[in-house]
Amino acid sequence: MDIEDQKADVYEMGKIAKACGCPLYWKAPMFRAAGGERTGFVSAQSFITIWRKLLSNHHDDASKFICLLAKPSCSSLEQDDFIPLLQDVVDTHPGLTFLKDAPEFHSRYITTVIQRIFYTVNRSWSGKITATEIRKSNFLQTLALLEEEEDINQITDYFSYEHFYVIYCKFWELDSDHDLYISQADLSRYNDQASSNRIIERIFSGAVTRGKTVQKEGRMSYADFVWFLISEEDKRNPTSIEYWFRCMDVDGDGVLSMYELEYFYEEQCERMEAMGIEPLPFHDLLCQMLDLVKPASDGKITLRDLKRCRMAHIFYDTFFNLEKYLDHEQRDPFAVQKDVENDSPEPSDWDRFAAEEYETLVAEESAQAQFQEGSFEDYETEEPPSPSEIGNKGNKIVTSSLSEKCGKLQSVDEE
Repeated sequence: MDIEDQKADVYEMGKIAKACGCPLYWKAPMFRAAGGERTGFVSAQSFITIWRKLLSNHHDDASKFICLLAKPSCSSLEQDDFIPLLQDVVDTHPGLTFLKDAPEFHSRYITTVIQRIFYTVNRSWSGKITATEIRKSNFLQTLALLEEEEDINQITDYFSYEHFYVIYCKFWELDSDHDLYISQADLSRYNDQASSNRIIERIFSGAVTRGKTVQKEGRMSYADFVWFLISEEDKRNPTSIEYWFRCMDVDGDGVLSMYELEYFYEEQCERMEAMGIEPLPFHDLLCQMLDLVKPASDGKITLRDLKRCRMAHIFYDTFFNLEKYLDHEQRDPFAVQKDVENDSPEPSDWDRFAAEEYETLVAEESAQAQFQEGSFEDYETEEPPSPSEIGNKGNKIVTSSLSEKCGKLQSVDEE
């Protein structure tokens, strides 16, 4: 009633969301649900009608949220349902104001956030998020944090701009022809060819990807790359454990047989021999791995076994990531055990990786800017801005360097 003409636009809808006891960033879904997209505003009457109906049929935040976002008569959320909500975050969150000057990156940031939401929340791998999955996740709590935290990089789950920057730069390095797809050969170059060819073939076989592009044309989209990168850099994550299990389960019977393990280890042996390292015979390695995992049935490793043992990251690296396998081999086994037993809320492997990579990328960009300008006067410091002190100054380096690196690109394939 306080709003002029009693008509709220999408920004004024924030007041309505708060009056309804909802988080601020529910405003765009509420606006759309009340028909605001068609007319550019929502009247008090039209909003009250949909809100009463929603309250009488949906009794918790998860079901209300799905009702607001989903297509008519749908009870689950698909990827494109999140776009209006995330576009509103890009347009209005104080931690993303620097993106106003780089509209070409809006769709890339949004694609990244959507993939991260589905990676974490969609435990069924169905491509459709249900109310039960929302309830079991931290997504709504994290979305509510956006209105309290001005620095979006402090919200490492889903929304961090720094995490997006790391993922996108890694993709761009591999995408040699810059058509926003990478081939099998491109992906094998990741991290100096650390992953085996056999595991990359399995990724491109469609074991973990839904799009037809991957199998038919041997090209991976940016959206699929987000899943690969998080899975590669954090093999303790439940989705990552499932991702790599699907890749190693060549015959799809839900069990990793000794034949499958030998198939992947064979390539590791060839690579070690080429480096002048004598590999452990397969039989000895198998005894080690069975001791590590302690499967419920002899000689059969299931997904449940790998999740229960809490050593899945060591198991997987042994079979298809040579660099990390050799790194584990050189570590003190007691330190590894202590690491696993430590239940304190440490940052995840992904959070650690993203923070380190971001530091490196910003340092490289700052050094490049310093070299190009011959001085560093614009940034008032001799040191490159670190993620903790980055405000718009640092983000300007980041967005302008992204623009230089990536040029004006067509929209990312949302598939």
